[in-house]
Amino acid sequence: MTFTYRYRKQIIIIIMVVVLLIGITSFTIYKILNNNKKDDIVVEDKLQEKKEVKKEELLKVDIKGQVISPGIYEMRLNSRVIDVIESAGGLTEDADTSVINLSKKITDEMVIIIYSKRQVEEFSKTKEIEKQVAKKCMDNEEYSITNDACIKVNENKSIGKININTATKEELMTLQGIGESKANDIIKYRDENGGYQNIEDIKKVNGIGENLFASIKENITT
Repeated sequence: MTFTYRYRKQIIIIIMVVVLLIGITSFTIYKILNNNKKDDIVVEDKLQEKKEVKKEELLKVDIKGQVISPGIYEMRLNSRVIDVIESAGGLTEDADTSVINLSKKITDEMVIIIYSKRQVEEFSKTKEIEKQVAKKCMDNEEYSITNDACIKVNENKSIGKININTATKEELMTLQGIGESKANDIIKYRDENGGYQNIEDIKKVNGIGENLFASIKENITT
């Protein structure tokens, strides 16, 4: 009786085990490679999406006039005029931003012009200062281009209104029904509470009720 014949059962079992192990190993390797391929695709897709989102979030803005480095800048979505000014190196010593809304959100292809003190002074020599200054700010012949950063007359923070967050006592006293005592109370309230969030907050000041508020609300802003 030969060795092979005597141990044929054991040999068959060993062969089956080896084949099974080879099969399991091959399947495992296949799964690992396939999963890695899927992971690479997912990572690549995410990176592509991130690049596309990043590209979409960038806006190009043209800033001119009294800044250190005028030119075209790429800004992130939700940036404001003040951010563009900072990107352009800041204002020159001759800059005047009194007719510019520094907090305005930028838009793609927006043009921002920062005027000099002389230019703003010339705007203010016209009649009907509030409307004329705003109009000249937006349509200035010197640049022959519309300035998108100008404060508009119909904006809440329009020129000519008393800003209750920054006004002096004397400025507050120019409002109808506001004397020295109430002006001091308005200033005291804003100092103690970090300012006014909106014009309705002024009614929280002692002595300013609905009737008085109604008489001054058209002439105040925050």
